Amino acid sequence: MAGQLVHRGPDDEGYYLDPYGRCGFAFRRLAVIDPQGGQQPLPNEDGTIWVVFNGEIYNFRELRAELQRQGHRLRTRCDTEVIVHLYERDGLRLFTQLAGMFAIAIWDEKRGRLVLARDRLGKKPLVWALSGGHFYFASELKAIASLVEVPRHVNPLALHLYLLFQYIPAPHSIYEGFGKLPPGCFVELQAGRPARPDPQAYWKVPQPPHFAGTREEARRRLGELLEKAIARRLISDVPLGAFLSGGIDSSIIVGLMRRLGVHPLRTFTIGFSDPRYDETTYARLVAQHFSTEHHEFTVTPRSSEILDTLVYHYDEPFADSSAIPTLYLSRQTRRVVTVALSGDAGDECFGGYERYQALEIAAALDVLPARLRRGLTLIAGLLPRGAPKTTGRRLYRFFDALAQSPWRRYLSWVGIFSPQWLARSYQPDFLAQGAFDNPLSWFQQLYEQAAGTPAERAMWVDFNSYLPGDLLTKVDIASMACGLECRCPLLDHELVEFALSLPGKWRAGPGAGKRLLKEWAASLLPSTILQRGKMGFGVPVGEWFRGELRGLLQEYLLGPQSRCTQILQRSALEDLVAEHLSGHDNHEHRLWALLMLELWFRRWRPQGW
Repeated sequence: MAGQLVHRGPDDEGYYLDPYGRCGFAFRRLAVIDPQGGQQPLPNEDGTIWVVFNGEIYNFRELRAELQRQGHRLRTRCDTEVIVHLYERDGLRLFTQLAGMFAIAIWDEKRGRLVLARDRLGKKPLVWALSGGHFYFASELKAIASLVEVPRHVNPLALHLYLLFQYIPAPHSIYEGFGKLPPGCFVELQAGRPARPDPQAYWKVPQPPHFAGTREEARRRLGELLEKAIARRLISDVPLGAFLSGGIDSSIIVGLMRRLGVHPLRTFTIGFSDPRYDETTYARLVAQHFSTEHHEFTVTPRSSEILDTLVYHYDEPFADSSAIPTLYLSRQTRRVVTVALSGDAGDECFGGYERYQALEIAAALDVLPARLRRGLTLIAGLLPRGAPKTTGRRLYRFFDALAQSPWRRYLSWVGIFSPQWLARSYQPDFLAQGAFDNPLSWFQQLYEQAAGTPAERAMWVDFNSYLPGDLLTKVDIASMACGLECRCPLLDHELVEFALSLPGKWRAGPGAGKRLLKEWAASLLPSTILQRGKMGFGVPVGEWFRGELRGLLQEYLLGPQSRCTQILQRSALEDLVAEHLSGHDNHEHRLWALLMLELWFRRWRPQGW
C-alpha cells in the first residue's frame, strides 16, 4: 500500500504494527516541517498512541507551547506530535483546535480504538474500504485497490453521480464497499467489533449571513484575516513559492507574501498558445509589480502524454479538464520549490462565479408567467452554441434553465449531463441496477437547507459539493502527483467563516463579483488586475475533439470495445459525437467526461467489466 503512494511522500517511509495485530500503519512522507525529526508513524512517550497524518497543522507552534506549559514532553519540532498530545489531553475534541489541512489516523492501543479525521473544508483526502471483515484506509484509492484480496466492483450509483457532476462526491466511491470520509468529520472504530463507519461532524459550513458591522469594518477584518491566513502558511523548512495566474485571488496572496517579507518571493505561471486560455501577460504584470523571482512556462498540452497520467492519479473517473494545466503547473513548480500557495476558493468565498449573478437575475425573472419563461427556453434552442466562451453559449445556458425551479436551475448550470437525458439514454440493464433519484434528493436538500439569496445559497451548496468534490480533489491529486504540497490561504476556516457571514450583495452583487474583496485590494494591486474579467483555468478540449482527439474519441466511445455503450445507448452517444464534431453544439464537457470514464475502465479494469 505504501508503495502506491511514493509520489505523495518521496522522502521517507515508516511502519507500525500493533503488538496484538489489530491495526497497522504505513506512511510515505513529504518532508516539509522538521525534516530530520518528523518521521511517522509517531507515538506518544510510552508508545501507546500512534498517529499518521497527511497535511499541515498551521497553528502547531501555539498548540505546542500550550502543551509544554501543561507538562507535555515533545521531542520533535514537527506539527505531527501536537496531534498525539492533544488526543491524550482532549480525546475526540482535539480536531476543533486544529487550523490546517489534514487527513489523520490515530491508533489508541489501550482502548483498541482507531480514529480517522479530515479537515474542515476537505483539502486532504481520506478513503476507506470494508472487505472480508477488515477495514482499510488511505490517502488514495490505488493504495487499497492494489490489494488482491479487496474486490473492485463498480458502484452504479457512484457512476451515475459522476455523470451528473463530473466527480463522485463523498461519501460515495466508484467501487462497492469503498467510501470517502466527508470534510469536517471524524469516525471512530473499535477493534474486535464489526466496522461500521459512522462519520460524526465536528464542523459544518456556516450559514450566511449574520455579519452586523459596517462595510468599513468588514474590509478591515477581511485584511486582518487574509494576512493571518497567509502568514500561517509560510511556515516551512523547505523552499516555498506561489502559483500566480494574474487573477485577483493569486495576486492578493503574492502581494501579501511580499508585505510579510517573503524572500526570495518565487512565483509560477503556466502559459498556453491559445490566447483564450493564456494569462501570462497578467501574471507577468503582477510579478513585476511585486518584484518576484518569476518562473513562466509555456506548454502545448499533448493528449497522448497526459491522458493516462490523469487516469492513473485520479483513481476514480474525474472529468474536470482543468486538471491538465494544474498537473503541468505542479510539475514545473516542483522543479524549484516543495511548497506552493494557491488562490483556490476565492470564488466560493467572495462570489466570483458568473453563475451566482445569473441566479439572482433568473430569480428576478421568476415573476414572469410560467408560459413566458417556457417560451424563452424554447427560443434559447435557436441560439448559436457550438463554441465555448461565447455570448451565444452563455445566453443559451441561461435561458435553457429559466423555466426550472431554483435548485434544478442551479443543477443544470453545475452539472454535466441532465437527469432527464441520462434517464432516457441509459441502457435498460444499467438503469435497472440502482435508485438514481437519490443524487437529486441530496442536491435538492443542500440547496433548500441553505439560507439567504439564490447566490448565497449557491455559494453554500458549492462549499458542500463542488469545492471539496471537484476543485480540492483536482489540486490535491495533481500537486501530490508531483510531490508538491499546495496550501490554500483562502481556505483558512476563520476566513471562510467570516466570508460566509457577509451579506451576499457585498460579495456577488449585480454586475460584479468579489466586490468587497476588490475594494479591500484596491490599495494593494494594480488597477489592471482589479478590472480584468474572469478567465477560467482550462484547455480547449472541445477543439481537441474536432482535431487531434477526433479519432480517439470515435474509437473509444463508439468502437466495439467501448464500455460506455454498456452504460449508455449507442444512438445517444452517436448523437453527442455528431453534434459536437459538426459544430452544431458544444458537448466538450460531456464528451470529456465520457472519454475519461472509458479510459478509467481500460486503465483500472474493475471486476465485471
